[in-house]
Order: sequence, then structure tokens, then C-alpha cells
Amino acid sequence: MQQRRSGKAARKPNEQRSRETRDALIDAARKLFVDKGFADTGTPEIVRAAELTRGALYHHFADKTDLFRAVVRAEFAAVAEEIDRAAGAPGSALEALKKGGDGFLDAMSDPARVRLVLLDGPAVLGREEIDEIDRSTSGDSLRLGLEAAIDAGELRPLPLDALTDVFSALFDRAALAIAAGGSRAKYREAIAALVDGLAIVPEEAGDPPRR
Repeated sequence: MQQRRSGKAARKPNEQRSRETRDALIDAARKLFVDKGFADTGTPEIVRAAELTRGALYHHFADKTDLFRAVVRAEFAAVAEEIDRAAGAPGSALEALKKGGDGFLDAMSDPARVRLVLLDGPAVLGREEIDEIDRSTSGDSLRLGLEAAIDAGELRPLPLDALTDVFSALFDRAALAIAAGGSRAKYREAIAALVDGLAIVPEEAGDPPRR
């Protein structure tokens, strides 16, 4: 006679099925939002594409905007993962910052992601919410990288919040330009030169911070 499973083990298939359903909705919605745009995508076609029911959609998401939010957050999380992977290679804090920047551009090489993160995301969710999502994912990676380089004495001690905002805007603009056909190599070169311009050279290490 087959033994009865524990409650925790018995719940696992349901939790996995729930996760798979949610992922299927996000994947189907992502493709439609990219192909047609948010306004022209309806929930009926999302559930048809995911081969699910409207009940399944509304079990996981409050409405189409909530589903779009999940799609955008997943894109930001994927960018953050690529940044962390690239920045984690051996090297100094300054080198990690540069590699993290390269990781961002690599992650944003998908035009669909650029549209979702930099164009449609702010238009649908608003700038404030997109900034919050950014800060909680890839934006935090950038801030930590800048902070580490400053703390290591490799980067000039500039105001951290302002510096993070400036570099975030810089990387976003580069991603948009590359998606429009610009040379990724040239933008990488320009960003690296800007980072190097803020670097502290060895003979400056003992100098007091400039005010």
C-alpha cells in the first residue's frame, strides 16, 4: 500500500503548477506586449496564447496592468542577474563596475527588452514606479558597484545617489541608441572613458577629497 505523503510534499505539485501557470502567462503576455503594444493587447488573447483560462489569469494578476508589471519586473530581474554575473569576475572594484556596465549592455541587447524596460514600462506604469523597480533590481547593482569603487579608494568620492542617477541615465541612453542601430563597441568605449575619468590615480590616493 502506498504511503501517504506529508502535507508539505503533497503541496509541492500544486505550488509548481501554480508557478508554471504564472510563468506561462508572463511569457505569453511578453510576446504580445512586444508585438502589439500594451494598449492593443487584450486579456482574452493572452490567455489563448498561454492556453489557459481567464480565471487562471485573474487568480495570479489583478488585471492587465498587473500582468504587465510582472513582465517588466522580470525583465529588470534578468538585467540585474546579467550585471551581477559580469561584475562578479575577478578584478578590482573599478573593473567590476566596468564589467557590470558591459553586462548591462549585453542584457539590453534585446530590442524587445529595451522597449519593455525603457519605453513602454514608463509609459504604462509611470516613471516613479519604474524607478522603484529599477532601484530594487538592476539600479541597486549599479549603486553598490559605485559605492564599492568609492570605498576602495578607486573612484572619486562623489555624492552616491546623484552619481547613481547620472550613470543610470547614461546606461539607459546608451541602450536606446544601441537598439536603434548604434555601435555597442563605441558606447562601451565612451562609458569606460567616463569611468576612467572619475578614477583616482595612485598619486592622488592620499589627497584629501575635493569639495
